[in-house]
Amino acid sequence: MLYFENDYSEGAHPKILQRLMDTNMEHLSGYGSDRYTDLAKNKIRDLCKCPEAEVYFLVGGTQTNQTVIDSVLKSYEGVIAAETGHVSVHEAGAIEFTGHKVLTLPQHDGKLCARELKDYMETFLGDDSHEHMVFPGMVYISHPTEYGTLYTKDELKELSQVCRRFKLPLYMDGARLITGLACPENELSLPDIADLCDIFYIGGTKAGALCGEAVVFTKNNTPAHFLTQIKQHGALLAKGRLCGIQFDALFSDDLYKENGRNAIETAALLREGLRQKGYTFYNNSPTNQLFLVMENSRLEELKNDVVYSFWEKADDTHTVIRFATSWATSREDVEKLLSLL
Repeated sequence: MLYFENDYSEGAHPKILQRLMDTNMEHLSGYGSDRYTDLAKNKIRDLCKCPEAEVYFLVGGTQTNQTVIDSVLKSYEGVIAAETGHVSVHEAGAIEFTGHKVLTLPQHDGKLCARELKDYMETFLGDDSHEHMVFPGMVYISHPTEYGTLYTKDELKELSQVCRRFKLPLYMDGARLITGLACPENELSLPDIADLCDIFYIGGTKAGALCGEAVVFTKNNTPAHFLTQIKQHGALLAKGRLCGIQFDALFSDDLYKENGRNAIETAALLREGLRQKGYTFYNNSPTNQLFLVMENSRLEELKNDVVYSFWEKADDTHTVIRFATSWATSREDVEKLLSLL
């Protein structure tokens, strides 16, 4: 079988596993109070050019989104997201489980539009009955988006300006951020993101780590007792070293760049091969997620040889499927897939 279902099918990069092995018998304090976690935090601060940033490590993406959003919002507030946003579609109601509503706006290739956000806020505040409604309390975006697309620098600047005008913290889900940073079409650097966003996270799970996400608060805006809240949400490891050591390895010798680059380069190889074969793309994703419109009659046969993701129904006879490459995808597997197709 060929595996193109997602970008976390494999375990962890050998260099990360080696670091875990090398440090395995060391006696370290728990809950992220070890020296490797401190090293990883400082490396992230340096890369973001944000020495005042506060960094926390959580176990996974859904736990991270739930913990951050719940800790930032007041009890009567909700979070604004694109209708295709991960928090509104693929997190099993984790945000609503905390008592906060996901307030959806239209998506444009997976992205939020600053003008529509501005109009939404003006309409909300202009409604004489808004005291009886769920207050927008923050804005959620992801980079890359669920459709593999990227925000331009201008788009993020415009969103940031609207958020600051209405005092809405801007939160970026960076589950695939390392892949986005490696994409030639990407315009955003880590310092740009730290400047324009109030909170963001750097994903490890989809970047070659076994697990873990690094949350960065960039404006001296960490919620009170955030570590306690991480634990309340079941997102804190007693063996916090697991995240610290992995992220220290990920940000040593540019391993994060190497991992992101492999995902992008193998996706580019697959994309060009599919174009030459005349396949129909659902959108123009420049990253490691490729969305194809396939005839339903071909999918059953394809399942015998390839693991892929169902994405959505295109029409009665066609389906959108996703092929995803990763830090570990080989060119040989890409060539095999292209040969099969």
